[in-house]
Order: sequence, then C-alpha cells, then structure tokens
Amino acid sequence: MENIETDQTPFAAVTAHTSRLQRQYQALLDKSTPFVLYRWVGTGAFLFVFFLRVFFAQGWYIVAYALGIYLLNLFLAFLQPKFDPSNDMLDNEMEDGSAGGLPTKQDEEFRPFIRRLPEFKFWHEATRAITIAFLCSWFEIFNVPVFWPVLVMYWIILFVLTMRKQIQHMIKYRYVPFSFGKTRYGKTSTS
Repeated sequence: MENIETDQTPFAAVTAHTSRLQRQYQALLDKSTPFVLYRWVGTGAFLFVFFLRVFFAQGWYIVAYALGIYLLNLFLAFLQPKFDPSNDMLDNEMEDGSAGGLPTKQDEEFRPFIRRLPEFKFWHEATRAITIAFLCSWFEIFNVPVFWPVLVMYWIILFVLTMRKQIQHMIKYRYVPFSFGKTRYGKTSTS
C-alpha cells in the first residue's frame, strides 16, 4: 500500500488516485492493441446486448438512434483518408491554377492510404459510445416517446445516401481503404 502523506490535501490525493487509475486504464488499452478480432467481437457482443436491452425494454429508441448516427460518423471517418484528395486538389488549383490529384503514373510520388480515424481509435470511441448509450438506457429521462419505425427509416436513408457519396468519392480519387484485394509484394529470390 502507498502511504499518503499527512500534509497532502484532499485535492492532491484525488488527483493522485485519478492519475493512477488513468495509467492502469491506459496499460489495459495498450495490452489489448494487438487483439483486433477479439476487441471487435467484444464490442459487437456489447452492441448486441444494448440492442437486446432496447428491444425488451421497448424504449430508448432515441438513444439507439443517436448511437447509430455516431457510429456511422465514426465509420465514415474510418473510411476517409487523412489527407483528402479533393481538398488537396482545391489547394493546388488555388495556388497555381492547375488541377492536382493522386499519382497515376510510375514516376509520380506514392502516397500511402492513411486513415483519418485509425482502427484502434475507431474501436475505442465506438466501445465508449456503446457504453454511454447502455448506461443511458437505464435512466427514464432518456426514454423519449417516439415512433421508432420513422427513426429506423431516417437512419437507413442517411446510411445509404452517405455511403453512396463516400463510395463515389473513393471511386473518383481511386483509393481503397481496405487491405484485402490489394496486391501484396513478397520476398522474391534473385538467382
């Protein structure tokens, strides 16, 4: 056990305790980093438990809708490149009047795909949002009476329109945010 100094103020003691808890939480996050599949399976299971809670309680649809919108926003940030080619094109047009773009020839510069929202942060924010939504589903103040099929239709329409726009952007600027289907270069023997 750590000895607490007698002249330490209550605020300093709380700050020290909070700092220790934050370090422990960060150490737990650091240990979970390599286990991508297990993290996502756990988050998916927790999301399923939340939806079961909403289904059996027959309420908190607005909380589920807000969670869906937030998760969609996180997913879009996960799909988008950190350096948006359309913004780069606008910047280049303003500077020299010519249109810029991604490299299309062998002699042009290669720029790898870097996500705007990395996978770990996506997982962490999604899990945090599901946790907050789950906690909100236990308080009656968040149980706003709404006609839930309208919310489902709004979410589906928003998802389809946003994903269509994102896919068109991916096609226009020729980037694929996933590694499957891409050419992999291995070691070649030179003999």
